[in-house]
Amino acid sequence: MPRRVTAELDLDLGTSVDLIFQITAAQGVPLASESLTFSQGDRLYTPTEIVDQSGSRLHRLTAEQGPLAVRYDAVVHGPAQTPRTSDLETITYLRPSRYCQSDEVFAQARRQFRGLTGAELLAAVSTFVATTVTYTPGLSLGTDSAVTTLMTGQGVCRDYAHVVIALLRAMDMPARYAACFAPGLEPMDFHAVAEAYLDGAWYVVDATRLADRRSLVRIATGRDAADCAFLSYHGGYVGLERLHVDAVREDEIPDATAPDDHEALVQIA
Repeated sequence: MPRRVTAELDLDLGTSVDLIFQITAAQGVPLASESLTFSQGDRLYTPTEIVDQSGSRLHRLTAEQGPLAVRYDAVVHGPAQTPRTSDLETITYLRPSRYCQSDEVFAQARRQFRGLTGAELLAAVSTFVATTVTYTPGLSLGTDSAVTTLMTGQGVCRDYAHVVIALLRAMDMPARYAACFAPGLEPMDFHAVAEAYLDGAWYVVDATRLADRRSLVRIATGRDAADCAFLSYHGGYVGLERLHVDAVREDEIPDATAPDDHEALVQIA
């Protein structure tokens, strides 16, 4: 299933800044080709690549004051490798985190989903979040959490993912956050989904219903959005002048004659 993914960022740096990007396909994603460049005029920067325990690839560099152009282009071909999940990871993804306060939604989750386990629980949580949260670009804040989203009833993909994760953890099911490229997503951007650990595998829950889970390309994995930011920086001012993301599936999904019903168990491939 060939997929072409691109990301373009134009930044304005107020001074020399330590920059950390997570915008590339994760380790284990099979790449037919890949290009990542950081440029200021004729100057090219070579970043340091750091791979975390989940296979997320971080690219770090110190760039000087002025405009910085970041360009990423890759062609993904074939299924991704699925690393084994350790006992430590499953414990980590049961704990509350900054944006997924499972302890604060514990009582609500236990009332709402009493008696449900396994695939039934996944389906119930996905449907609940899909029907109670309204997708509202531009109205949520980067500091909003699962609790905030449950109160306001609005958000974007990161907010949907946080609510799903918090509710699943409150029901004793390990859940984590995944940043992805999503072919067919509208409006197109970096996408965020939740993953739940069931019977030894991670399955995607996308309560936004905006993307076909079968064509997602993993970028980063973590406890919540704090672990998967596409850009973080330290030591100076950074202005994001332009961001353009695209993801295109270059053929049909094998053995898939119907749209994703968001009910079947699907893994990020």
